[in-house]
Amino acid sequence: MNTTWNAVGQGLRRGVIELRHVLGNAQDLGSNLIWLVGLLAPIYFLRDDQLAGSDLSVATFVLPSLLSMCVGFNGLLMLAQLLVVEREDGTLLRLKALPQGMLSYLIGKIVLISGMVLVAWVVVLGTGAVLVEGLQLGEARRWLTLLWVFPLGLLAMLPLGAVIGSLIESPRSIGLVMLPVLTLAALSGIFYPISGFPTWLQVVAQVFPLYWLGLAARSALLPDSALAAEIGGSWQHWETFAALGVWAVVGMLAAPVVLRLMARRESGSTMARRRDLALDRRPA
Repeated sequence: MNTTWNAVGQGLRRGVIELRHVLGNAQDLGSNLIWLVGLLAPIYFLRDDQLAGSDLSVATFVLPSLLSMCVGFNGLLMLAQLLVVEREDGTLLRLKALPQGMLSYLIGKIVLISGMVLVAWVVVLGTGAVLVEGLQLGEARRWLTLLWVFPLGLLAMLPLGAVIGSLIESPRSIGLVMLPVLTLAALSGIFYPISGFPTWLQVVAQVFPLYWLGLAARSALLPDSALAAEIGGSWQHWETFAALGVWAVVGMLAAPVVLRLMARRESGSTMARRRDLALDRRPA
């Protein structure tokens, strides 16, 4: 038990140090936030388009959903990318020798990515307050919704990123994850209500945590008149809590196991083999 708590403490310290480094370095901070430009572009171009059957603009509907994309992109892609890169440079091999090293590593990354998502949320909400009308930013109960959705959503998405990162062999393959993530975003109603989708597609969308994240963010920031565009005309807070909770529990149980299995395969010889393959692929 002492070893476990030691690993938790080391992971928290590691995450805080890495977060300070990113926030204190303009180049690192910019590279981590540049993708927000692509996410926020639809807000500008759709701010005058009306959502069918609603008194809201399409941009007003989309902006809360972008908050869930911040969690999804960072939780899945950022963690997967960090895991692949740090496996290749030997970081994970060194942690393998430490008691509960993988647990410490995972906690550190959770702290780092949580901080980056919080920064991204500030940017998205600040942009929305300037460009978008109709957001309900003045009610305390809506901020309370965001307060429980934020950590629970991260706990649901981050283990998925850890599992995906453990399965990717090379940093050059990380781009292959982008297409499934963007497809999942479209399927989850990030850009348009899924109530207009075929019933079977609605069922598939509700299996994944990104749909519930988007729904919860919309419940926090949109007026109740927006319920007309949602399935069943309800914000489904209890269902959201249950769905994200299940993903979080299963993921947090599975991710350390997957990371330990991956670490067991790491050795000096496997690192040398990957390095030789990378050198062979370089153009002459």
